[in-house]
Amino acid sequence: MSAQRRERPWIGVNFWSRGGGPRMWSRYDAALVREELAVLARHGCNVTRSFCYWPDFVPRRGELDAVVLERFADFLEAHRALGMQTIPTFIVGHMSGENWDPSWRGGRDLYRDVTLVADQAWFAAEVAARFGQSDVIAGWLISNEMPLYGGPGTSEEITAWARIMVQAVRSAGALQPVSLGDGAWGIEISGRDNGYSLRALAPIVDFVGPHVYPMESDPLREFLASAFSCELSGSFDRPVVLEEFGLSSDFCADDHGAAYYRQVLHSSLVAGATGWIAWNNCDFDDLFDEDPYRHHPFELHFGLTDARGAPKPALGELAAFSRLVARLAETGWSRPPADVALVVPEHLERAFPFSSDPARTDQRANLFQAFLACREADLNVAVAREYDGLRGDARLYLAPSIKALTGPGLRRLGSLATQGAVVYLSYFAGSTNEQRGPWLTWLHELFGVQHRLRYGLVDPIEDDEVTFELVEPLGDLSAGERLSFRVAGSPSARSHLPVEVTDARVIARDGHGRPALVSKAIGDGSTLLCTYPIEHFAAMTPGANPEDTWRLYSALAEFAGVARPVRVADPRVLVSQILAGEQEVTIAANWSPDPLEVDLLGPTGASRLRLDRYGVAVRWGEDAASVAAP
Repeated sequence: MSAQRRERPWIGVNFWSRGGGPRMWSRYDAALVREELAVLARHGCNVTRSFCYWPDFVPRRGELDAVVLERFADFLEAHRALGMQTIPTFIVGHMSGENWDPSWRGGRDLYRDVTLVADQAWFAAEVAARFGQSDVIAGWLISNEMPLYGGPGTSEEITAWARIMVQAVRSAGALQPVSLGDGAWGIEISGRDNGYSLRALAPIVDFVGPHVYPMESDPLREFLASAFSCELSGSFDRPVVLEEFGLSSDFCADDHGAAYYRQVLHSSLVAGATGWIAWNNCDFDDLFDEDPYRHHPFELHFGLTDARGAPKPALGELAAFSRLVARLAETGWSRPPADVALVVPEHLERAFPFSSDPARTDQRANLFQAFLACREADLNVAVAREYDGLRGDARLYLAPSIKALTGPGLRRLGSLATQGAVVYLSYFAGSTNEQRGPWLTWLHELFGVQHRLRYGLVDPIEDDEVTFELVEPLGDLSAGERLSFRVAGSPSARSHLPVEVTDARVIARDGHGRPALVSKAIGDGSTLLCTYPIEHFAAMTPGANPEDTWRLYSALAEFAGVARPVRVADPRVLVSQILAGEQEVTIAANWSPDPLEVDLLGPTGASRLRLDRYGVAVRWGEDAASVAAP
C-alpha cells in the first residue's frame, strides 16, 4: 500500500471550533480558529483531527459547497502558520450523541445502497483531490465512528465499503496514511461482532485508531482500558494511534482529569501506541441550546480548554507528554521483546456456530484482568492470538479463566510446553448455563489431572474468599505462603474444577485441602492448571485491584525464567521499559491516590523512587526526571 511515512508522532486533539461545534463551517470565525490552534500549538500539539461535516460540505447531492471549501482551505493555512497538520474525516455522520444526515440521503443504506456508496466515494475523492497535495494534511479518516451511523453489517459488506472508500482517496492522488475512524470496536477487540473485523480491514488501512471511553468499577481498569485496547489492536501489523480518548468535566474533577490523561498517555505508550489524539480541543458553553448539546449537555465539556479558551490541567499533561515523545522521536523508540504471552482465544474473535455474545464478553473481561495483573507484576506482556497459531517465542503463556479453546489451540499449547515454555491455564465454567463447563479436553495429557465434574452441574464455591496455600515453592513464592481471592460473578462462574491428580504435582491447595494449582512437566517445559477462575473473580469485583493474581503471575514468571530488567515490589506502581535507540527508558506510574516511595530494582541494584499521587516518572538510563504533576 502506498503511504507516506509519518516523520513525527501525532499528538493533538479532535477539533471543533467553540464558535460553532459541528456547525463551525457555516459559522466560520477565522480569527477564533487561529486563537484556538495557537493555544494547542503552545501546548505541544502538532496535529488536529478535523471533520468534514457532511450536511455542510455536500448540501445537495453531487455538489460541494464552494464557501465551505474556501473556509476549509483557510483552516489548513491556519495550521500551516503554526507548523501544525490536520487529519480530515470525511463521513460525519455521527457526532457527539447524534447522527447527522445530509437532507438528500433519503433513508438509503450507507453500506448496501450502491448509489449512496458511490456518493460517499465521490465526496472523499473530491476533497482528497483538492487538498491531498497539501503538506498540512497528515492523513485521512473515512468516517467518525461509522458503526454508530451506518450500524452493523456483515464483515463482507463492511470490508467492501471500506475498500471502495480507501480506493477513492487513493484514486484522487492522495498518498497520506488512511484509516477508517471506526473506533476499532470490532469483534477481535471487543468480542462483539459489528462487521468491522480488524483482521479483514487491517490490510486495507495504514493504521488502526481505537476510540476508548471506559466506564469501570475499578481505578486500574479505568486507567489501563486504553492501553489494553491498543495492545489488542496492535496484533495486526499496523501502527496504532489512540484516535479518541478523553473525558467530560461534568463527569470528572479537573485534577482527576489530569491524572486520567497522565495515566492513559503513558500506559498506551508502553502498550504500543504511536500517536495520540484527545477528545477534544474546547468546551462549547454557548451551544447549550443546540443539538447535540441540548440533549447531551455533558458533551459541552470534553474540552482541553474551557469555553473561554483557557487551558484545563489535562492540557498541561498533554504538553508534558508531547515533550517526552519529541525526545523519544529523536532516535525512534521500540518495545523490547516480550517473554510473556497473553493467549487470546479464537472464540473471542470469531462468532462460531452456536457460540454466544456473553461468552466473548466474559473472555475479554478475563483477559483484561490478566493484563492488569501482568502490569502489576511488571511483566512485559504481548498478545498471542490462537487464530494465528500462537507465536512460539515466549517463555510464559497465560490462558486466564478460559472456557473455550479450539482443538488445534490446545495441541499447540502442549507443543509449546514440550519445547520448553511454561503454560498456565485457569478453569472457568462460564457465567451462563449454556453448555456450562470447560470446553477443553485432554486435561490428563496436558495437566496430569482427571476432572470429577457432574453433567449439567457446577461445583459451587462454599466461601466468599478462596485461599491458596502453597505446599511447594513456586518461583518467588515459598511453601506455606498464601494467596487470597474474593469470589464474584454469577452462580455458574462461582465454581471450581474438582480434580484427581494423576500425573502432576500439587503446588497449592485451597482452604478445604483440594488441589488449587497443579503442575506437570512436559518435555522441556511445564504446564500449570489453576482450578479456580481467579481472573474472572477479580474482573467481576468493583475495586478489586490490586489483588493476589499479580503475585501468582510474578511467581510463574520467576519459574519460567522471564526477564524483568526493572521492577518494584508494590503493585500500585507499574514499571516498564521502552528502547529509545539503544537507551533504556524506564516509565514508572503510581496509579494509587497516595504518594509512594518505592525501591526500583534493576540490574545494578536498587534506587529509591518517589512518586506523587497518580504520578508518573521517566528515567533515561540512570538519569531520573519526573514528569508527574504535584
